[in-house]
Amino acid sequence: MVLGLNRRAALLAAGGLLAAPRLAQAQATRVRLTLDWAFQAPNAFALVAREKGYFRAAGLDVTVDRGQGSGGVPVALAGGSYDMGYADLNPAIRFMAENPDRGIVAVAVLHDRSPLCAIVRADGPIRTPKDLEGKKLAAPEFDAGRQLFPAFAKAAGVDASKVTFLSVTPALREPMLVRREADGVTGFVTTSALALKGIGLGLNQQRTMMYYDHGLDLYGGAILTTRAYLERNPDAVRGMTAALMKAFIETVKNGQEMLDILKRVEPLTDVTLERERHELNVEKVIMSANVRANGISAVDATRLQTGIRQVEEAYNLTPRLQAAQIYTADFLPPVADRKL
Repeated sequence: MVLGLNRRAALLAAGGLLAAPRLAQAQATRVRLTLDWAFQAPNAFALVAREKGYFRAAGLDVTVDRGQGSGGVPVALAGGSYDMGYADLNPAIRFMAENPDRGIVAVAVLHDRSPLCAIVRADGPIRTPKDLEGKKLAAPEFDAGRQLFPAFAKAAGVDASKVTFLSVTPALREPMLVRREADGVTGFVTTSALALKGIGLGLNQQRTMMYYDHGLDLYGGAILTTRAYLERNPDAVRGMTAALMKAFIETVKNGQEMLDILKRVEPLTDVTLERERHELNVEKVIMSANVRANGISAVDATRLQTGIRQVEEAYNLTPRLQAAQIYTADFLPPVADRKL
């Protein structure tokens, strides 16, 4: 009789072990994640986290969607279309400065420097930011480089009112410069510089003005959400942040694995181009003295506050946004897990 009970208990225990994964899957928290742009090397760490099961291991069922520009991410989060996002931090700063009640907040900063830039033809008359006055720049309205251009202009001594923006779709931006229908473009160096190269304007034929080289020392890509969401779902935010940062660090260390995953998800990916984009991203925006010493998302509050003020002043906004409103380190993994 005792043997029969023990056998039954063993069978129940085995059944419980088999059922546990299904139960965990059924209870997984659904998270809607939007990226800043099409699936490319700089944001493919999110695909790495999904494909390698890091979200599942954290008890999360995550959908990962491409975006249409960093400027659209805080709008989507505030409107409830998405729960979390990855985008350049600075359009979110502007959005929060204009809409302080919407509660957009960064839980990790992945880029120690901003990829924002203006690009013109190397064979043209524009050699300095000041030369942009009287010229036409092409960019989508949601483009982060366009949204932050007034801040760049002010820092670089440019009269932004003398610069005309042409509103174009993302697909038309770089061709406008190649066809000389625009004098320049704004955007991410990792997007526009290589898009231009891909349609015939080589890197040596471009003159790139990085915003951080002209007085606008901003942070770059960040993981974003809303205060309301993180208050309702602190474990999901913590799990998402850890999974994304783990994948991000692996991508920096092993770009080939990321490229393999990107190619599998997007079969039309030009691997050679994306490898170059990845290397440019690491060089221009990720690796810095601060990151080498302190790891990813070692945010200096004073530097962040200075960037906030530059954005507010550029848009003639009343200075009121504080660094603690736009960034929290409370959901970061341990420092040891953020080292490169």
